[in-house]
Amino acid sequence: MVLSYLGFASTNNLYRNLPVSELVKHALKNNEGTLAENGALVINTGKYTGRSPNDRFIVRQPSVEGRINWGNVVKAVDEETFNNLHQRVVRYLEDKDLYIFDGFVGALREYRMPIRVISEFASQAMFANQLFIRPTTEDLEDFQPGFTVLAAPGFKANGKEDGVNSEVFIIINFEKKMVLIGGTQYSGEIKKSIFSVMNYLLPLQGVFPMHCSANIGANGDTAIFFGLSGTGKTTLSADPERRLIGDDEHGWCDQGIFNFEGGCYAKTINLSQEKEPEIYNAIRFGTILENVVLKENKETDYDDASLTENTRAAYPLHYVSNIEPSGIGSHAKTVIFLTADAFGVMPPVAKLTKEGAMYHFLSGYTSKLAGTERGITEPEATFSTCFGEPFMLMKPTVYAELLGKCIEEHGSDVYLINTGWSGGGYGVGKRIDLTYTRAMVKAALEGSLKDVEYVQDPIFNVAVPTECPGVPSEILNPINTWADKEAYQQKAKELANEFRKNFTKFDASAEIVAAGPKVE
Repeated sequence: MVLSYLGFASTNNLYRNLPVSELVKHALKNNEGTLAENGALVINTGKYTGRSPNDRFIVRQPSVEGRINWGNVVKAVDEETFNNLHQRVVRYLEDKDLYIFDGFVGALREYRMPIRVISEFASQAMFANQLFIRPTTEDLEDFQPGFTVLAAPGFKANGKEDGVNSEVFIIINFEKKMVLIGGTQYSGEIKKSIFSVMNYLLPLQGVFPMHCSANIGANGDTAIFFGLSGTGKTTLSADPERRLIGDDEHGWCDQGIFNFEGGCYAKTINLSQEKEPEIYNAIRFGTILENVVLKENKETDYDDASLTENTRAAYPLHYVSNIEPSGIGSHAKTVIFLTADAFGVMPPVAKLTKEGAMYHFLSGYTSKLAGTERGITEPEATFSTCFGEPFMLMKPTVYAELLGKCIEEHGSDVYLINTGWSGGGYGVGKRIDLTYTRAMVKAALEGSLKDVEYVQDPIFNVAVPTECPGVPSEILNPINTWADKEAYQQKAKELANEFRKNFTKFDASAEIVAAGPKVE
């Protein structure tokens, strides 16, 4: 294999698309990790146990200049900075054994992109093998990467001196079709960099890229689930009665819904076989565990957050028992937005108009809880545009308009489901019972909410059903669950104002703005 297109003058051993068993052997031999009692490869990623959002950049170039939503989230770097770091990373890697994964992102062949991941670590090549779409032998014969990820965890930048913010850098160069990663062993940077690339390229082809999970029913009906961390996206889409298309990244095109990936990257903190059997049972030989603590007998301790709350498992989709092997589904019959409202004021379930869907998609609301981050002592409203702001490189309205187009063309029903608190906010009320939430999701998927009576929530401006199979009707209107009605009104208006304040940054139509919360 020749890597001269990346600037390599010479290379040591190149290990291309090794079988997982061989990658495990190399990782153990290189002291990259340990085998757990259940057979999984356990990796400690060191100082960086999650993504480094302040260290992610896009190279500023004429071809992308007018399309990228530059700002504090999507930061620019010049070509000279990229070229300097690229040359030094190549020199750093030239005398090392390199592990290469050649494969694909995108289950639908029309929009499939060939990718190459090169790393100094066998465990990162194994991560790429398990998370992306694995090639056939024939695919590898004349393989040409559409994008290359060059990952050098052991190379540290000099921060501002090198034109970046720290020793870590994740830089996407669209003209050179490269991602350059240094200073961090956290493999999520590889996954999310490629997701970011797809989120830029696909809208140019009229495809709607989505940070969502998706599943398909026995009748072939597809559902998609949007939601930020802690809202229940993975839990609620893992339905024993429906086949999982994918748990995180999808596209919506003229042919339907398709998964970008070939694997899952699941959180494992407090994981139990009882509550999340699909994830628990997928953790075995061939799975990579990041920052999971092992007991003396090599058993996993999923409750131990001493390294990080962000413990992860990376495994191929076929480790899950009930999947859609093609990774493809029909157009979404049902779209579900999940939020975990810790203030206890949003309805447990509401039906959205197309404009309402675009409003809540642009908002991407959930709440951070006390204790989840340093300095947070009370619940805080948090908004992540398009339910994935760090990865959506274009202007938010580009993605919202694609959503609106898909909903309109395919007659999708859209529901907002609150998996948060009822009867009061966090510390006063209690989390909505998961059995009720599952019943709401089921009713939405089966069409049971189509013909029931609705009332308009006067503050949040959404249509709330007066009944839902399997759910006590009194909890459907949140004010009914509060002992202090005035306290409810005050807190609901406070949250509505947070929505409106956040929405001022969008250049959205008057119809979309009017679909948001109303405060007198």
